[in-house]
Amino acid sequence: MLLIEYPKCSTCQKAKKWLEANKISFEDRHIVENRPTEEELKEWIEKSGYPVKRFFNTSGMKYRDLGLKEKLPQMSQEEQIKLLATDGMLVKRPLLIGEKILVGFREKEWGETLL
Repeated sequence: MLLIEYPKCSTCQKAKKWLEANKISFEDRHIVENRPTEEELKEWIEKSGYPVKRFFNTSGMKYRDLGLKEKLPQMSQEEQIKLLATDGMLVKRPLLIGEKILVGFREKEWGETLL
């Protein structure tokens, strides 16, 4: 499994500790230094069954600075994915990529999916 995270993010740290405590092996990847590509995002969004908006870090400063709350509804799915691929800080984290795609850390959801 691949954990895409931002090391300074407290939610990412909790997710990492949870995975380790439950003895679930994973590789991690820094979301800013090695941001998800457009192709990866397309694949993960399709596989997850979630809408593209779920992959946006809606509480992030970058999201607010760009005024995306107003702009996203007017953008096509392709435009949204292209935008997500430009900056790792726009992407909701952590992302856990495995048989299933988990976006953000919700302990109950992760437990039901992984244990």
